[in-house]
Amino acid sequence: MATVVKSFSIAGIDGYPVFIEASVLNTASQSVSIIGMGDTAVKESGERVQSALVDSGFYMPEKKIVLSLAPADRKKKGSHFDLALAVALLTEAGEIAPKRLSEFGFLGELSLGGNLRPCAGILPMILAAKASGVTHVIVPSENFAEARLVGGVNIHAFRTLRDVTDFLEEKRDASGNFNPLEMSVEGSNHLAPDFSEVRGQNSLIDAIVLAAAGGHNLLMIGNPGCGKTMIAKRIPTILPKMTEEEALEVTKIHSISGLVPPGGGLLETRPFRSPHHNVSLNALIGGGANAMPGEISLAHNGVLFLDELGEFSTVALDALRQPLEDRQVVISRVNYTNRYPASFMFVAAMNPCPCGFYPGPKCRCSDYEIVKYRNKISGPILDRIDIQKQVMPVDLFEPELSAPAPSSAELRSRVENARKIQQKRFSTLSGIACNAQMTGSMIDEFCKLDAETTAFLRKACEKFGYSARVIHKLLRMARTAADLAAEDNIRKEDVAFVLHCRDLDKSNGRMMVV
Repeated sequence: MATVVKSFSIAGIDGYPVFIEASVLNTASQSVSIIGMGDTAVKESGERVQSALVDSGFYMPEKKIVLSLAPADRKKKGSHFDLALAVALLTEAGEIAPKRLSEFGFLGELSLGGNLRPCAGILPMILAAKASGVTHVIVPSENFAEARLVGGVNIHAFRTLRDVTDFLEEKRDASGNFNPLEMSVEGSNHLAPDFSEVRGQNSLIDAIVLAAAGGHNLLMIGNPGCGKTMIAKRIPTILPKMTEEEALEVTKIHSISGLVPPGGGLLETRPFRSPHHNVSLNALIGGGANAMPGEISLAHNGVLFLDELGEFSTVALDALRQPLEDRQVVISRVNYTNRYPASFMFVAAMNPCPCGFYPGPKCRCSDYEIVKYRNKISGPILDRIDIQKQVMPVDLFEPELSAPAPSSAELRSRVENARKIQQKRFSTLSGIACNAQMTGSMIDEFCKLDAETTAFLRKACEKFGYSARVIHKLLRMARTAADLAAEDNIRKEDVAFVLHCRDLDKSNGRMMVV
């Protein structure tokens, strides 16, 4: 009867159990066959396992060995099956006699010398182990901090295959297998960026606080060197701290992508992703041979910053339309479909014209050239950007303009107070964390205007020809402005403030193109 050992694999951001079956057949020829729709890394496991067994002092049967990964109709990828394959083979060959083998799951890559190496995607696979009833999981020592984030599962971390087999045969105590203190990671000593370093951009900072408080998207338009990138890098410092659920989601995505460092645990800082403008479509949205998460999913619960927005390809920018609305991305292949979350704050920066100096005296661009340059950003994408703010150059020699802005701690306090109001408002609604995520029916319920404010907004919408989507965004932003002021109802001044956050509409309205 074949030996069965439990391991796990990943589909999308979730894990599922994989059963490793080993059978040693009495045939004249010696061979190792691995079946079950494995990728190249899985097929190469046979060579790694053979070398690891011999180097660890075990006997390799000179017979035909068949190793199966079930379910056989699901594609499997990764080198983390090595340990489970080795344990199954050793048990079937009679080299070891494990105690309570059915209670264990195994994850880890083997070196040719029999050492355990860390692997990606540990967190979702441990969650799958817990869901399937597995009570003990053996992982490489470098993955211990990440694996123990899941409660209700006993995690055992080892450095070599021989250590694992000794533990399974109860020749060594589990308590002595690994000291988590050895895996502590030194923190960075550099100072975190702070908004107190920003000078003379108070109007822009007010708009950024509005964006952070409600989760709204933001576009900054300004001359080269006026501070757009510097300010964007400071936005995560004023966002509210992640909840435990949000932190687990972020860690799962980064774990699948192999971005959790060895010894790393829960990611508590909101991600900030800033891909270069030559990024490919698959790298931005997600995809490739294994349909992996892209930058928009790696920015989940954080900030996606696109600098020099006008230099990104039209195809890449237009591919952002659906994720910006649905807050998830669906990547389909012939045999499977992966869904990745993509709920991020979209922040972008661009120059106002080809030379970058409009409307200053150094600009020599015609209205036609400026409009053509701005038309690289399609209307549907601009519709999805709530705040479009002009960033003006600052004269650092003027004392009034060089006064420091409030610190990130002060701004975060304002943002968190507004978020608390929103959390209370949406406490009975699942999947809604901030005002930017309100649906049409929620806008009707929570964004009611009096007659004077409605007439004021209507006049502005008729002047600039706003679509229904933009009007809904203006109402969501006005609701956030009222929350920042701790007001129950949206006031006329709240609507006026959010209309002043649409500088690109006013700038384009002044263009005359024949």
